[in-house]
Amino acid sequence: MARPLTPLLSVERIAKSALALVDHSGEFTIPGLAAKLGVRPSSLYNHVSGRAEIVELMRGLASDHIHLPHHGSDWYATVTEICRQYRNSYARHPRLIPLLTAYPVSHPATTRMYNLLAEVLTDAGFDPVEVLKAITTLDSFVLGSALDVAAPEVVWTPGGQAGPALAAALATPPPSTQQRADEAFDYGLRIVMNGLAQQLDAIQRRTAHH
Repeated sequence: MARPLTPLLSVERIAKSALALVDHSGEFTIPGLAAKLGVRPSSLYNHVSGRAEIVELMRGLASDHIHLPHHGSDWYATVTEICRQYRNSYARHPRLIPLLTAYPVSHPATTRMYNLLAEVLTDAGFDPVEVLKAITTLDSFVLGSALDVAAPEVVWTPGGQAGPALAAALATPPPSTQQRADEAFDYGLRIVMNGLAQQLDAIQRRTAHH
């Protein structure tokens, strides 16, 4: 019998098939992935070490859509653009995000983004402790905003339990799900970035006094 022209399995095919399962149901299993690929579960281990590696490969697929800006002199604009790219890329696969939080980041594509963030923040004047805090804060906000894209059209249904303030907010004209998510992201990103700018100003004032 002639051998197939292309191998039945590859790392890329495994990752893309796993991501398709996650996009559909929010989860994947090794037996389920093997069934989707038409192979035995043991065959997967000829290409990947296990579930953790598959999750990182999926992280890499999501990160591949991030178009990193050049390291410009305007740290505020550069970090803002990184966050926009990060959020838009991961918003393509919102159901993947809960899986990613259970595993440490190691994929090169994602690490490149974090390297750039750290370099830009450091050059702006943040010390290493502040850089880590800033990246962690940005990470939490961006991933939460990407996950919000998968929220239902009607997010809150408190009924009669809503107080006057919440009821008034919910009575405002409802945008589309995408518009609501986009506007909330823009609003929150400005707040986070302005907070970082204020923090940097405080750091520079402290430095000037010593």
